[in-house]
Amino acid sequence: MAKLKFIVSGGGTGGHIFPAISIANALKKKRPDAEFLFVGAEGRMEMEKVPNAGYQIKGLPVSGFDRSNILKNISVLAKLFKSIRMAKQIVREFQPNVVIGVGGYASGPTLYAANSLHIPTVLQEQNSYAGVTNKLLAKKAAKICVAYDNMERFFPKESIILTGNPVRQDFLEVTPKAQEAFDFFQFSSDKKTLLIIGGSLGARTINQSVKEGLKKLNDSGVQVIWQTGKYYFEDIKKSVEGMELPNILITDFVKRMDYAYAVADLVVSRAGASSISELCLLGKPSILVPSPNVAEDHQAKNAQALSSKGAAVMIADVEARTKMVDEALTLINDESRLQSLGNGARALAQLDSADRIADEILKLIKEEC
Repeated sequence: MAKLKFIVSGGGTGGHIFPAISIANALKKKRPDAEFLFVGAEGRMEMEKVPNAGYQIKGLPVSGFDRSNILKNISVLAKLFKSIRMAKQIVREFQPNVVIGVGGYASGPTLYAANSLHIPTVLQEQNSYAGVTNKLLAKKAAKICVAYDNMERFFPKESIILTGNPVRQDFLEVTPKAQEAFDFFQFSSDKKTLLIIGGSLGARTINQSVKEGLKKLNDSGVQVIWQTGKYYFEDIKKSVEGMELPNILITDFVKRMDYAYAVADLVVSRAGASSISELCLLGKPSILVPSPNVAEDHQAKNAQALSSKGAAVMIADVEARTKMVDEALTLINDESRLQSLGNGARALAQLDSADRIADEILKLIKEEC
């Protein structure tokens, strides 16, 4: 059996990087002799995360268009053309069987290069509203793996396969309400627990809403894990100095997210694709506060896809400061609503996504032979 070679491209945020690594891991499990090369954007998160996961990565000087400053886009275009030239050279030298794109800046030039060299491409679209890069690349993609129904609005129907988004397996391995998880946070298993997460960098609106409702939260007797994100942590720590907050754990980063999900009765989160996939697989009731600072407002569309099916509560970013804490405290004490939202989320879960995507990629190679 000939040795297979794969290029995986994309990144920029954890929501793109994690699925990319998961797909590579699933392919490696099925074909241990396969070779992998990742292609990312210079200076972005993937340049650190991918080598940490044990894979080689090459960087392109590509960056996103600046919608507020048209002149800046002259240099962006120059970088794009340079990236396409570099991507062609990378693809020619590596000679992959398939090139896989997961969205993010680098996947555009890499998959464009693969298409121009007649190498089959596979796209993975994490969101319910397709990104510009994937929409452009879709016409020539052999297969498009998606996480939501009705994606034929963006992509050729015959290329679409509903696979869901890969999520970290360790989340699924901890028993909900496991005592070890409560012990880790020094929490009581007899009390309700609220998990508030704003992503690895943090979410300004979510943090401001919690800050303003801190007394209410603490007085409610509900235990709170508040992940502020690195960017906001020091300021928040200073602002709560001297306050007695026995029920609130404030941290910049939750080291054991599997434990955090296990103890949580309710989760407050942004509506990125990875977070939503995790919440659905775990059947967690959630309040989603979509970030308004994302391309094509895709987080609002992700949140709507859940809230319209009774699988989450959605609160607009502009309303969060007046509504979020009150809604969380009302909801966490309403057992029947929690159960209904959890069941709704679980009904939307797609299991074994990385394996299913890997199977589709291997099937494609057979078809091409």
